[in-house]
Amino acid sequence: MAQKPSIPKGTRDFSPAEVAKRNYIFETIRHQFEVFGFQPIETPSFENLETLMGKYGDEGDRLIFKILNSGDYLNKVDPEVYAEKDSTGLTPQISEKALRYDLTVPFARYVVMHQHEIDFPFKRYQIQPVWRADRPQKGRFREFYQCDADVVGPGSLLQEVELVQLYDAVFSELGLSGVSIKLNHRKILSGIAEVIGAGDKLIPFTVALDKLDKIGKEGVMREMSDAGIGQAAIEKAMPLFSMAKDKQAPFDVLSDFLKASQAGMQGIEELRFIADTIRTLDLKSTGLEVDVSLARGLNYYTGAIFEVSAPEGVNMGSIGGGGRYDDLTGIFGLKDLSGIGISFGLDRIYLVLEELGLFPEAVEESVEVLFVNFGEKEALATLPLIKKLRGEGIKTDLYPTDAKLQKQFKYANNRNIPYVVLLGKDELEQKVIVVKDMAKGSQKTYTWQDLQQFISTL
Repeated sequence: MAQKPSIPKGTRDFSPAEVAKRNYIFETIRHQFEVFGFQPIETPSFENLETLMGKYGDEGDRLIFKILNSGDYLNKVDPEVYAEKDSTGLTPQISEKALRYDLTVPFARYVVMHQHEIDFPFKRYQIQPVWRADRPQKGRFREFYQCDADVVGPGSLLQEVELVQLYDAVFSELGLSGVSIKLNHRKILSGIAEVIGAGDKLIPFTVALDKLDKIGKEGVMREMSDAGIGQAAIEKAMPLFSMAKDKQAPFDVLSDFLKASQAGMQGIEELRFIADTIRTLDLKSTGLEVDVSLARGLNYYTGAIFEVSAPEGVNMGSIGGGGRYDDLTGIFGLKDLSGIGISFGLDRIYLVLEELGLFPEAVEESVEVLFVNFGEKEALATLPLIKKLRGEGIKTDLYPTDAKLQKQFKYANNRNIPYVVLLGKDELEQKVIVVKDMAKGSQKTYTWQDLQQFISTL
């Protein structure tokens, strides 16, 4: 008995209807990317392992899918390394490549390799899949698409403002209102760690703080303690937890808390400029919220950081995020190049639109007009008409066999095809077609010469 086929956990097959909905989101995002002046690029699905490792922090590195070397990859392993059974030492000897974890680090690599072909500032967008060895759950997959927009070159806080506007433009076009864009600054987080005496624990401090919404204050304090942050430092950070719940951008409180930190004060100044400038603009579908607990635990962020949340009442994690990464290209030898970027989480946005019923009905229409097949002679007569409709950009099809009329109409109903065209023996003699509106149940007759009249109704 043949084994029942399956796919790996965290991956999915997509039906035609699902692909149509996903393409609707892709096209919406791509349109706004180009309206804002971004140019498309693509990079390989896998990179050299050394390109990716060490760029995402310890947690991120563990989620990178490594690719085994081809051939007898164990044959070249140092016997002593193999005997130790230590994956840290063994992995570099059996794996030289890995599936990309995100699009930002490959983009930095691309910029360095093509720096002499690029005009700076370089605004690029990229829509491709990424892979993470994460634990699958609702809205979290091991293979998923990211839709990124980044700018590298001369840095300006106006770029942060533009990217917030880009988020708003995309969600407005998708009809998704009530989205919250959370905003924070890594220099503020660095200043907080410095002030409480945990400057050498910045990464574990921010990783723990970023989980405030998930595990609560007690959980964050416990995780900080487990990471080696002293009790005195944790107690000094206590005001941070209440500030995180303050939706009114607690700049005055933050300024007092961080007055001894030059980096922290600079972060406040930059964040205030971004927030104040955004508030002078009319955001249609999104709201801006300063959240000092927002950390985004990726090592490369150095300035403003973003995280986008679905509307209230929708149980979903972040549907987008990003931030400024001054000198990310420095890890590949190109120093002092500022960058900032954001990402849209396609798969989660899909789930949100589906839950809220925001997909337009026409999105799933893979065929707009279906010609019924009454036999070879009649079917051949439909071909010039079908060609004309397709030439007008109308999605048109002919049922392949002269099956029973009931079966052909059932097929049209199952496919949600709005119009069915009948060209039988009588219609062939009269050189007419009968068009049935499947939604209304009505029908209308057109001569072949008046086909354009029917086309104008579509």
